[in-house]
Amino acid sequence: MRGPWHVAVLMGGWSAERSVSLMSGEGVARALESRGHKVTRIDMGHDVAARLAEVAPDVVFNALHGVPGEDGTVQGMMDLMGLKYTHSGLAASVIAIDKQLTKQTLVPHGIPMPDGLIVESESLYAADPLPRPYVLKPVNEGSSVGVAIVTEDGNYGAPVGRDVAGPWQEFDHLLAEPFIRGRELTTAVLGGRALLVTELCPKSGFYDFDAKYTDGMTDHICPAEIPDDITEACKAIALKAHQLLGCKGTSRSDFRWDDERGLAGLFLLEVNTQPGMTPLSLVPEQAARLGIDYAELVEQIVEEAL
Repeated sequence: MRGPWHVAVLMGGWSAERSVSLMSGEGVARALESRGHKVTRIDMGHDVAARLAEVAPDVVFNALHGVPGEDGTVQGMMDLMGLKYTHSGLAASVIAIDKQLTKQTLVPHGIPMPDGLIVESESLYAADPLPRPYVLKPVNEGSSVGVAIVTEDGNYGAPVGRDVAGPWQEFDHLLAEPFIRGRELTTAVLGGRALLVTELCPKSGFYDFDAKYTDGMTDHICPAEIPDDITEACKAIALKAHQLLGCKGTSRSDFRWDDERGLAGLFLLEVNTQPGMTPLSLVPEQAARLGIDYAELVEQIVEEAL
């Protein structure tokens, strides 16, 4: 389907990543308008189905992040409405948003991921689920929302203190994983190919929500200054994970690499089915390094959906 198109840009919502979604959505909307397309911005509320039916776009650019825009809920609604939309469909979204389901899907196919177990938050006040240091994270949130690194000399207590602020106060269940020392790497997939590898060097030492979305808090080294075999492994794993999960459009795979262990120290942490499209986001940065400007990137994602 050739343009110009009428695109509904779905953004905002009520997840913990609302502010990021609004930034992504506005960037996408402006890019499409600069290319001559008609854009309707929709800040998702509980009347989203009625709004989409009223607008009747050619395609929906799903710029939502987190639940319910990234977990299959909105995808299923749009499937029922017969709407075309960007990024992954219902099944891929359901699996990829859930870190434990992602492991169950990918690890049997040889994708290296950290061991882990689901724990009841209440149990943390009695004993550590793993030897320290370990990581606790929500099972189905993105953007490092609610991630805690529990160390021997940290301020969470031993065991974790009931009154100490952390994800255990917000979520009934958490995923516990061994802490992997080393470096943060990420690889985008677009149009059936892996793009580049970026190393993320947060000045705070931890690539959390603030480090991701606050200008100047994280240095991006793109392409990453790492051995060729690690670069090729990141790209191969990201593409294989994208395909095994059934992702569409673009995805981004996040890694930890223990550089003292070589290839054996590379682990996939998660696959993001709806990567950010903000000025600090990683997919637009990698695309730009390959000569694909922001507006062209947005159009490519829409074209695949159509």
